[in-house]
Amino acid sequence: MLMLPAVAGASVDPGSALHAYMRGRLADGDGAPGLALNSYRQALGRDPASLSVARRSYFQALISGDRMLALKSAALLESDGLLPRDGTLLQIGDALNRKDWASARGLVDRLVTEANFAFLAPIILSWISMGEGHYAPPAIDPNDRFASLAKRYADEHQALLALGRGDLDMAEPAIRRALALRVGPAADMRLLFAGQLAARGAKTHALALLPEDEADLARARADIDRGRPPAAGGKPLSPAQGFAYLLARLAADISTDNSTGTLGIRLARIASFAAPEESALRVVLADLLTRGGYSAYGVEEARKVVPTGWYGALGQAELVEALAASGRRGEAIALARTLAAAPQAGAGRHVQLGRLLAEDKDFGGAALAFQAAQARYPEEGVPWALLLFEGSALEQGARWSEARTVLERAARIAPDEPTVLNYLGYAQIERRQNMDLALGLLKRASALKPQDPSITDSLGWAQFVTGDLDSAVPMLERAAAGAPADVTINEHLGDALWAVGRRYEARYAWRAASVFAEGHAAERLAAKTKEGMKPEYAAR
Repeated sequence: MLMLPAVAGASVDPGSALHAYMRGRLADGDGAPGLALNSYRQALGRDPASLSVARRSYFQALISGDRMLALKSAALLESDGLLPRDGTLLQIGDALNRKDWASARGLVDRLVTEANFAFLAPIILSWISMGEGHYAPPAIDPNDRFASLAKRYADEHQALLALGRGDLDMAEPAIRRALALRVGPAADMRLLFAGQLAARGAKTHALALLPEDEADLARARADIDRGRPPAAGGKPLSPAQGFAYLLARLAADISTDNSTGTLGIRLARIASFAAPEESALRVVLADLLTRGGYSAYGVEEARKVVPTGWYGALGQAELVEALAASGRRGEAIALARTLAAAPQAGAGRHVQLGRLLAEDKDFGGAALAFQAAQARYPEEGVPWALLLFEGSALEQGARWSEARTVLERAARIAPDEPTVLNYLGYAQIERRQNMDLALGLLKRASALKPQDPSITDSLGWAQFVTGDLDSAVPMLERAAAGAPADVTINEHLGDALWAVGRRYEARYAWRAASVFAEGHAAERLAAKTKEGMKPEYAAR
């Protein structure tokens, strides 16, 4: 075990394991994962018995993609009973890659004993049976408390297992069920199934999975139409590949918030270790890395997806997000423009471009992009969210008259959508227009979503500017309790508190707002904290 120096100020040998370990910890804190990885690798090499180094090395190896370091660290942690809950999955993937079916079965048994991820066991065992040469379908016990979780993934893998055996009669209904369970276009799953079907002569069924008007699917559709399925995508999946797709799907499913995002990255990385040649897995991994704050690695993974391949369009879309998150906004916008200009580009590509342009304060360009996204729908079927995006861009671009028309249309389409009601109501309150109508919109929004601090703030501020101070102060206090670091909410609260004579508390709220304020807002907050409220210092 590594120990910190007992004597304050004692020197540390630059060549020691401790020095490398501490350098890795500092790099972790500074957001330099590449340096952290190299440092942990050196530390583990210099002190292979250190569990502290092994644990750090394990997590960093999964983030950065060092398979051998991950396996080495896992083995050390396992010897002391400290293997993280996803470590067994890492070892299963390694056993499947080596076609060591006996070891893989033993590890799945351990997975069940550990309870973590036990619901995956029936599907993994079915893939192992394929490798062993005596196929057994996934046996999901309906009485198992996690049976519903296993069933979520069973149809996709029953389809893939059936395709691997050439059993199209069993595969096709399972494909339909699997796609029905997915939310959204499911382009990656469609591409996977289409490649497998086309390779088995089911060209018509393969093309049926690939809508003609989807640019993300155009390359695959053209290849299949010409009788050229991808070389790799047409082969039956190996057990390691099936296992990898299972983990990647789980990784995407659980990565819905910050509490599980890091675990999702680790699962997706383990999937990529098991099947490094599968572009679909790189797309998932790039997305999760970027969303998890590791955008440099997101760029790296997205670039591994061949742009001219079947998954190229999906990989390029993830590359846009990773470049933008890495601060390379010019490259991101240029690539997003190219993708949006492609024939039959979907609404998602235009929304991606519009969002980037709005963040770059090109509100006119953003509005045009959101309009292009709307053009992908029939006039009566335009989603309210696209109208909200356009209205927001027009409003921020000082084109309020146009924005109001668009936002009112969104409100007619979605009269019970609190986000729309809030935006339309607050924008009018800011301009002191239609105050009674705007206040009514905000009251409806708050009733629909009472726990949303932003909406609560909007209503409280509307009550303040319409003179209802008795209602405004408690409403704004509630908003600040829900979002204590929000600049606008704290400034609104401070202004309201000052108006009712609670001067000390008002200054406290303004100071809280000033912590994260920038530009004119910071100057305004500093002035009224020092001098008190004046008309020229009022918040919007």
